[in-house]
Amino acid sequence: MKLSARNQINGKVVEVVKGQTTAHVRIEIAKGTIITASITNEAIDDLKLKAGDDVTAIIKASDVMVGK
Repeated sequence: MKLSARNQINGKVVEVVKGQTTAHVRIEIAKGTIITASITNEAIDDLKLKAGDDVTAIIKASDVMVGK
């Protein structure tokens, strides 16, 4: 599958935590570096996501905020 998004980061799922409607998917993108995606439980089921899966995090955002 090809996507227009340029920010694509390969990683491995380390944890999937389902809530009532939304799940948090923790993805290790480098040793000790984890990013978390919030997606629907339906998407978890459709993709059959589980710990150990190789995935690509696709980041598409119009704004990036920085705080200190």
